[in-house]
Amino acid sequence: MGKHRRISPAKKRHMARVAIGVSLAVTGSAVMTPPALAGTGAQNPLNAPAAEVPQLSWVSAANSAPAKTSGSPLLSIAEGLPKVSARQLLAIAKEQIGVKENSSGGGTKFHSWYMSSPRVKETIARDGGNVRGYANAPWCDMFVSWVGEQAGIRPVVGWDAYTVTHAEWFKNNKRWGTKAEPGAVVFFDWNGGDSVYGIDHVGFVEHDNGDGTIITVEGNTGNGEVEQRIRPKSQVVGYGYPVYLG
Repeated sequence: MGKHRRISPAKKRHMARVAIGVSLAVTGSAVMTPPALAGTGAQNPLNAPAAEVPQLSWVSAANSAPAKTSGSPLLSIAEGLPKVSARQLLAIAKEQIGVKENSSGGGTKFHSWYMSSPRVKETIARDGGNVRGYANAPWCDMFVSWVGEQAGIRPVVGWDAYTVTHAEWFKNNKRWGTKAEPGAVVFFDWNGGDSVYGIDHVGFVEHDNGDGTIITVEGNTGNGEVEQRIRPKSQVVGYGYPVYLG
């Protein structure tokens, strides 16, 4: 599993097909017993201007203080989607714990889904490559995108295979902040930076432990699996907030 290469933002965008959905297994710790918890054009929903974004995915309208929500198109888009709560989305994510990649680093249902989705054509148009190039690609962001799809709120969760672009999408849609909320999409930089261009990995926040760490659910982590992890907030670049109305 590789790490995003430290190159200029403009150049980095075009490296997505070789550094998509990156996740490293060298930081954080697995949670064995978690606590009980009550593109470039108009056809590219992640890169399109806010007014053109079709269906999107997370933050509760009543719980949106952490993000810059004023004028976000995701709030109105969420009204036309299923009324899903953060807890419901996290339940879907946690059901995937133990799903593991093959010896080539791929072969999961998350890869298969992404490769058959309309989004893959958009990311290929943006980044180059071909569909088969995603078969064994790093898949942490494919996992996040898949969970949003299964929950029925992918348009407010977003979808991509490249963590940097996914984070930019949240920022462009004014759903970005610094508060760890259950169901938030959390973006990591293992070097502790605060720029989206240094993002290495992505997952979902399950719980803020209140001690400088969070419990997460992530794909392509540990031994190439979906796992619960404990992560230090010092490695968090920021949080993307889907719109939860459940």
